[in-house]
This record gives sequence, C-alpha cells and structure tokens, in this order.
Amino acid sequence: MKKRYLTQKVGFSLLVIAALVVVLPILLVIGIIVARGIGAIDWTYLTTMPLEGMKEGGIFPAILGTLLLTLGTAVAAIPVGVGGAIYLSEYARDTVLTRAIRLAIINLAGIPSVVYGLFGLGLFVLFLNFGTSILAGSLTLAIMTMPIIISSAEEALRAVPTEFRTVSASLGGSRWQGIRHIVLPQALPGIITGVILGLLRAAGETAPILFTVAAFYLPRLPRSIFDQTMALPYHLYVISTQVPGMPVQMQYGTALVLLIFVLSLNIFASVIRSYYRRKREW
Repeated sequence: MKKRYLTQKVGFSLLVIAALVVVLPILLVIGIIVARGIGAIDWTYLTTMPLEGMKEGGIFPAILGTLLLTLGTAVAAIPVGVGGAIYLSEYARDTVLTRAIRLAIINLAGIPSVVYGLFGLGLFVLFLNFGTSILAGSLTLAIMTMPIIISSAEEALRAVPTEFRTVSASLGGSRWQGIRHIVLPQALPGIITGVILGLLRAAGETAPILFTVAAFYLPRLPRSIFDQTMALPYHLYVISTQVPGMPVQMQYGTALVLLIFVLSLNIFASVIRSYYRRKREW
C-alpha cells in the first residue's frame, strides 16, 4: 500500500514538473515582452501611421491589416471548413476515398506555412491575377487554416451521441434538420475551438502574407480587397531585421500588440465556448 502511494506521489510530482517546464518558459517570454514593450504603447502608437522610416509614429496600418486578414480568413475558411466536416461526419460513408481524404487533411495541417505562401503566390497572385492583395492573402491563409478547422469540427460532431440523431429521426425530422437543430448546437464548443486555433495561427503567420499581401510600408490605408496592406507579423519582422537603428522598445511594443490581439481573440472565443457548453445537454 505504501509502495503504491509512493509511486502515485512520484507520478504526480513528475507531472507537476513537466507542467512547470512547459509553462514557465512561456510566462518568461510573455513577461519579457510586456516589460520591454509596455513603454512604447500609447494612444498615438496605436492610432497613427509610421513615420521616419518606421522609427517613429504608430502601427495603426499594421493593426488594421492584421484585423482585415483575420476577418477575410474567417469568411473564406469557416463555411468551407465546417461544411466539409459536416459532410465527412454525417453524410460520407467510410470508404477508401473518405479515409484518404481524412489522411490528406491531417497531412495538410502539418505542411510548413512557407509552402502555403508559395502556393498562394502561384495560384492567387499570378494565375488568378489577384495581385499582392488582401484577397490573395486571405485566401492563402484560409487554405492553410482549413485542415485545422475541418479536423476539429469533425471530431466535435462525432463526439455528439448517436442517440441525438436517432431521436430526431424518430420524430420525423430529416437528416439535415437533425444536424441543424440538434447536432450542430451540441458540437458548437468544439467547432469554435477549432476555428479559433486556425484563426490564431493565421493571425501570427509571416511567410504566407510575405508572398501574397504584406507591404514593407504603405503611406495610406487599404481601400479595397485588391490592395496591399501592412500586417503585424510582417511589420515585426521588418523592423527587427531590415530597419537599422530601430528602437528596441518599438520592436517589443509591436510584439506586445500582436500578443494582445491573439490573446483577446482567444479570450473572446473562450467566453463564447463556455456559454454554449453551459447550454449543452450532455
């Protein structure tokens, strides 16, 4: 009995150590970014255009560009991704083809982002002649995030008990009515999780937008989806590597703004997810 208790205590201790090994470096990185970047953030920094070779002024165009790209990615990826998950989970039969499709989706989720950037350059920028634009960048990011959304949404849909579908069918509802009114609401927390994971990756990527949309510096804001835009990840890369004499505080300030943007999106999604989890009936 004592030996079992000792083994359990050692196991829990190892788990705590493993958790600390993962969490402490993250907290250290966040602490350094906040400590070095908080001094650069004020109203002017957040709402004005960059000046003097981006060594002065603000980063408003980069903030707006990141928001537009994230919104464009959501508009393009969520309907297709969730729709594909519904088809694979609720309609498609378990055949060699569907298993191959699922395997392809899993493999696509692991492809480096730079490959998606080159694909977007070839398809959207050159072949479809969208040019380096918000549209090309959003579609490239949407393709990159779609495997994550499809995989997460399909798992969430499959986790809904079969009894929900059976009861719907026994009451005379069609398959789509059961999916629309019963299965989807129950799976919504998991679907939201997958969507946010995809959008968070899209918001922080540099390589795809480097080839398809991001500009080094623009003196004006974008006017349509066919314009280029600045974006926080690429802006951070540029001021950290391409601008001599850039104040370190501004570099960390940009990193802090990007971090706040990502965390805000995550917190917003967590609130929505918690709301629907409370409404879930199982």
